[in-house]
Amino acid sequence: MHEFDPHVWLKNPHAMTLAGSFWFRRTKRLPPAEERRFEVEPGTWLLAKCHWQPQRRDCSTLVLVHGLEGSSESSYMRGLAEKAFVSGFNVLRVNQRTCGGTEALTPTLYGSCLSGDYAAILRELVERDRLPALFFAGYSMGGNLVLAMAGRLGAGAPPELRGVCGVCPTIELAICVEAIGRPENALYQRNFVRKLAARMRRKARLSPQKYSSNGLGRLRTVREFDDAVTAPHFGYRDAEDYYQQASACRVTQQIAVPTLIITAQDDPVVPFAIFNGPEVRGNSNIRVMAPERGGHCAFISRFAGPERFWAEARVVEFCQSLARNTDRAGNEMGRAQ
Repeated sequence: MHEFDPHVWLKNPHAMTLAGSFWFRRTKRLPPAEERRFEVEPGTWLLAKCHWQPQRRDCSTLVLVHGLEGSSESSYMRGLAEKAFVSGFNVLRVNQRTCGGTEALTPTLYGSCLSGDYAAILRELVERDRLPALFFAGYSMGGNLVLAMAGRLGAGAPPELRGVCGVCPTIELAICVEAIGRPENALYQRNFVRKLAARMRRKARLSPQKYSSNGLGRLRTVREFDDAVTAPHFGYRDAEDYYQQASACRVTQQIAVPTLIITAQDDPVVPFAIFNGPEVRGNSNIRVMAPERGGHCAFISRFAGPERFWAEARVVEFCQSLARNTDRAGNEMGRAQ
């Protein structure tokens, strides 16, 4: 795998992070998407933008999950989708509950505790679609969700689940929320809280009997929002209880499929130290790639072309290597029989 060489103008982690959010991606090779709804629990649907290869059952499939206040249309989702599709994968860009304009598809909110949603998608793709090889990749909050899914499935994961990737995953939520609260991260904090409050107001307009927008203007931090809204909505005592139970690091030791974590040592909102504990390093199924620079979910390289967005290239490369190894093993077994 190629080492990460950051863009010469983006060696500051905040510059890198902001550039990753706003850098325009040309995804001309990504064909129009077919929309599909997955019912993950009664009355709750997740909308996926699907890009199928002509012979979908002969191909590996990559399911993508976005981060906090992102959507299937986030630039990193489209960028990774194009790379994977051109490499021969079916690709599904999944909107988390209420995201990407899907507030009406669920009576609930969305949160880091909902890893079961992606286990439900996995089951449907295995049982209904009969897809032979599935990979999941998530960014930030989405990375926490797919890693938590793999950990909770443990050794009972279906054999069709071949690998999982997390890019800057928020696997220790309390520590990440504390990092967002640092003075130098005030821009991220304000942006997240503003968008979370706006989403809550949209839910209140759709379901005024269930949700209220009263008091949202007083919330200034992500922790305050989770204390007042997210935690009670999902039945947790408070934000601390929610963070403790929803963090993927509680179950990463149970992950039984090949897993790639890509993170940056200078990530301003996901401290690198959370990946050095036994919960991650003690599991031989998990590989951590952690260049010194990269910001949060950015990894913009000085090289143009396929390597410009370095983390996307590494995710596809990882999944391709596992898909090839699986195909080779299957062919060898067939010849032996």
